[in-house]
Amino acid sequence: MRSKSHEDLRTSSPWQTTPRWSITVFLLAVFFIFAAFGFVFDGMSLGRQPNLRFAFSVVIVGLFAVGYAAMGITLRKRFWIGFVPLFVLQHICMALLNIWMPDAPPFAQLDPVQLNRLHNRLIFDGVAVMVAIALGYVGFLVVSVSEARRRIRLELEKASLESELAAAREIQRLMVPEELPPAPGYAIESIYRPAAQVGGDFFQVIPLGGDQTLVVVGDVSGKGLSAAMIVSMLIGMLHTISRISPDPAQILAELNSRLLESKHGGGFVTCLAVRLDPSGHITLANAGHLSPWLNGVEIAFVGSTPLSLLASAVPERASLEMRDGDRLTLITDGVVEARDSHGALFGFARTESLLRREASPLALADAASHHGQDDDLTVISILRKV
Repeated sequence: MRSKSHEDLRTSSPWQTTPRWSITVFLLAVFFIFAAFGFVFDGMSLGRQPNLRFAFSVVIVGLFAVGYAAMGITLRKRFWIGFVPLFVLQHICMALLNIWMPDAPPFAQLDPVQLNRLHNRLIFDGVAVMVAIALGYVGFLVVSVSEARRRIRLELEKASLESELAAAREIQRLMVPEELPPAPGYAIESIYRPAAQVGGDFFQVIPLGGDQTLVVVGDVSGKGLSAAMIVSMLIGMLHTISRISPDPAQILAELNSRLLESKHGGGFVTCLAVRLDPSGHITLANAGHLSPWLNGVEIAFVGSTPLSLLASAVPERASLEMRDGDRLTLITDGVVEARDSHGALFGFARTESLLRREASPLALADAASHHGQDDDLTVISILRKV
């Protein structure tokens, strides 16, 4: 499963990436700041608005300001698409209020009672303006501090993630050799395409004694630094064990024992080991991995248990003879499980069809990738050359 990248976060809507309480406090701050205009307008009209209209005016000004702010955040550069109709609607509402609840007539002469009422109304408007602005300012300040802390936290997490990915990429250079050693009697080609920055597929080509060559391909459950660390440990074990025994089945059995002893975290590893003899004799051992293909025909395996699950698991064994021009192809599940936008898998039938037409590893990988790569994919071709 792919995690959401920081580039995705930068381009996504602020409503999706900002905490709800921060959005709520921000919109309330906008409401209070612009509601102060309602009190200012009342003071400018010397308090002649009816109380009900006065209250409605304050609320309407604040709510429409919230609408403008929300529109700007949502539509960004296209804010005018929503601004214009909202602006027109606001002025219609205010005009209707003026018609339904008109101002009181201007004062011709103020008696002491009217003067006292005007004095109290203006004091109320002034205090209300200060309180509304103070509440709005506090709201903006709280959101600013909170968002600054959140941004710092995200930057630290990003730096930590980039450091982890850099370490994982460095480790992954061990998983996928850039240059393959020569294999007497064979020509080996490989294609590796991770679905993310760090994948779980790996393969190794290890020269053995007597001009024999060991080819191992596998897939570690999980992704990221955790999977990369498991693979680096596994590859170290693989090189050590292959010096002790050249038998692919014994190599996988010993790998299984050592992985179980290491208690690497409860995951598992599918693995296929192939020993190439210069004579053309091929010895295979499989631990839960996809079967290889010989000249476009899948080699039958009954089914075996991946590594690091059961101490009693025994790899499947098989052997065959390759003649000049025969091609053995090893793949990981990322090829057959490539999925298009409609959910259709690339599948075994397409894979078989391409391999029967002697498609190169690059052609098979390209076909699966264009279909819709959903996981890491690896293709290794072993061509018999006398």
